[in-house]
Amino acid sequence: MRLFFFGSSPFSLSVLEALKKVHQIVGVITQPDRPKGRGRKPAPTVVKLFAQKEGLFVLDPENLNQKVLEILKGFSPEVLVVAAYGKILPSEYLNLATFGAINVHPSLLPKYRGPSPIQWVLLKGERETGVTTFLMDEGLDSGPILLQERVPIEDEDTYSSLFEKLSGLSAQLILKTLEEMEKGTLMPIPQDHQKACYTQKIDRSLGLINWNRPAREIWNKVRALEGWPCAYTFWKGKLLKIWRASLGNGKGEPGTIISLKEGIEIACSDGSLIIRELQLEGGKRMLSFDFLRGHRLDVGERIG
Repeated sequence: MRLFFFGSSPFSLSVLEALKKVHQIVGVITQPDRPKGRGRKPAPTVVKLFAQKEGLFVLDPENLNQKVLEILKGFSPEVLVVAAYGKILPSEYLNLATFGAINVHPSLLPKYRGPSPIQWVLLKGERETGVTTFLMDEGLDSGPILLQERVPIEDEDTYSSLFEKLSGLSAQLILKTLEEMEKGTLMPIPQDHQKACYTQKIDRSLGLINWNRPAREIWNKVRALEGWPCAYTFWKGKLLKIWRASLGNGKGEPGTIISLKEGIEIACSDGSLIIRELQLEGGKRMLSFDFLRGHRLDVGERIG
């Protein structure tokens, strides 16, 4: 099929790579270059870099205005495919292509509509997630469902492992969706809007740990926010990122160190959290036992 692709993130890239092997990509639209890194120099999205490398026509407009719409019309796409583009498509884009606009969303819609659904299913302690393809309408991730696949969430899963699972599944599911669409065998199913729930963007403040919360809730935060912004607390006035942790059964005053035998075990309101891997502000990421060799921590000491 002749398609125009909209996407901006590493998740988008896995979908675009799969599409390019099977379909004709007539063009790509991605977010504009944004300041990144310590130097805050403008940098392109991974999707733009891939498109340029592959010789694909690519646009990175600040706004999806009439001028961009007219450019798209000139390519006569059969379908638009959207995956983590980062903006809502204006209504006039939705019926531009013969088969409309299809979105690939990494959650089991209607649950977790909106941004960052991979992080939010972990934050909420879900035991299952998946990928949904759907026909876009003017709402936020609210259009009729085309196909849906489920994935169990294991205790060992973190953001990075779940991202890999869902990225691979999304690539497979969009190909299956387009194949069935061409055959005319798809039966769009309206979403049950009464069961919808919405996410919000992840920001740095979400990573701050409140030790007066249950251990499982804090553990889910560590798993979900791995990489950025990371779950974090403070020790001796310095920010302390927690990269990896496990649940413990210890008891004590929330926020105090109750054991250093298996790692740095800190009491929570219900149970305890054992820090396995961490990173002190200005230092390197390291295992807790390596950290303890160079830093003095005592049982009974307060963290945060």
